[in-house]
Amino acid sequence: MAPDATHALAVREKVQQYLDAARSGNIDLFKKLAKQLDDGKGLAGTVADVKDANKRGALIFAAMEGKIELCKYLVEELNIDVNEKDEEGETPVLHAARQGHTATVQYLIEQGADPAIPSASGATALHHAAGNGHIELVKFLLSKGVDVDLQSDAGTPLMWAAGLAQEDAVKVLLEHHANLHVQTEDDNVSPLVSAVAANSLPCVELLVKAGADVNVRAGGATPLIIAAHNGSVEIINCLLQAGADPNATDEDGNKPIHAAATGGSRAAVEALLPVTQRIQSVPEWSVDGVIEFMQSEYRREQQERTEAERKANKSREHIIPKKDLPEVTPEAKKKAADAKVRGEEAFKRQDFSTAVDAYTQAIDFDPTDGTLFSNRSLCWLRLGQAEHALSDAKACRELRPDWAKACYREGAALRLLQRFEEAANAFYEGVQIDPESKELVTAFREAVDAGRKFHDTSKKNLSSSKS
Repeated sequence: MAPDATHALAVREKVQQYLDAARSGNIDLFKKLAKQLDDGKGLAGTVADVKDANKRGALIFAAMEGKIELCKYLVEELNIDVNEKDEEGETPVLHAARQGHTATVQYLIEQGADPAIPSASGATALHHAAGNGHIELVKFLLSKGVDVDLQSDAGTPLMWAAGLAQEDAVKVLLEHHANLHVQTEDDNVSPLVSAVAANSLPCVELLVKAGADVNVRAGGATPLIIAAHNGSVEIINCLLQAGADPNATDEDGNKPIHAAATGGSRAAVEALLPVTQRIQSVPEWSVDGVIEFMQSEYRREQQERTEAERKANKSREHIIPKKDLPEVTPEAKKKAADAKVRGEEAFKRQDFSTAVDAYTQAIDFDPTDGTLFSNRSLCWLRLGQAEHALSDAKACRELRPDWAKACYREGAALRLLQRFEEAANAFYEGVQIDPESKELVTAFREAVDAGRKFHDTSKKNLSSSKS
């Protein structure tokens, strides 16, 4: 290895040890490593400047792990900015809130941290506290005057709590007069829709009792249609008792009973049949007759769509040339493997930001391993960062053009970006590589369906705006 490369590798390793010391809260070791990294800026300047690939410094890592004593040292002795942001715009308070470290959040706010500062996606400490069910922290943030209805790309804290089945958090937010009727701008999702989609009966019951509109529409579908699609009989009954319309249709003219029968949920069809007006196209108006007819129609439509996509893609050969790859030494490969293990461990405990950091370090050591890009892409998806996920998925495909999972990663990122046609193409290319993959086949069909519904909705919205 060239001298410059050896030095760079040594520095990266030292930075990793330094950040690990911040995570562990070992103040003595942290000070020792910080002094070793000091190139003349002084200890405070060095600590302020040394960050990981995602621009996260020592305070963010200490807050993330709830290491209050180290936070005190950094803030009170080194004057580190309590509102510093990482690459995603996330502050120490937000990182601490995500992990439920109430005492750390309290300390940082006492030192001037602003809990309402949003990340790049608009999420705040309250969103993460509510979504992860950290009840005492939710109460504390609300007591500090944080707006209960703060909006993010994925909605308000109430939507996060409902969509992640956090019953107690929903209860607290409702007690603080969270807006029941707010909807997201892009697809009109409401708290009730989020709860139904999450299949959370307790959250649905709380929201219905509080007065949520049971016939609200999101993407053309009502909560009852979504519950029927999921086969959630208890939620179906709850919505019907609250006045949900069993004859309301989606943009394709399908009623809730269509969704229930297509999904093969006999119990859901049994609940909906007595209250649904007869559909004339169904020859036999019975539970068995409805299920048989709907499933037959669904299979026929799916076969037609699959064949249409196959023909559209037949002449398009998607071959991605491999990069000119750098040589990776055994030493660097070992360090990449070690970082990969750290990433896997962080992913298992759902600490996706730390997992991203670990996989980034692994990629720095070994940029030839497509698996690392695939794993980091999945982490970005879990964090809702679709553009980053897509970039890593494409890098993975360049390195491993014949790997079906790389196609799946790309399709998943495109689907999150609502680029459904491109997503369907990526999934289809994966199916061509691995025709036996049920995951890819299902993802392809769902992307085609979602794309069709998305375009239909867009056309209707356009027509409405013109009229």
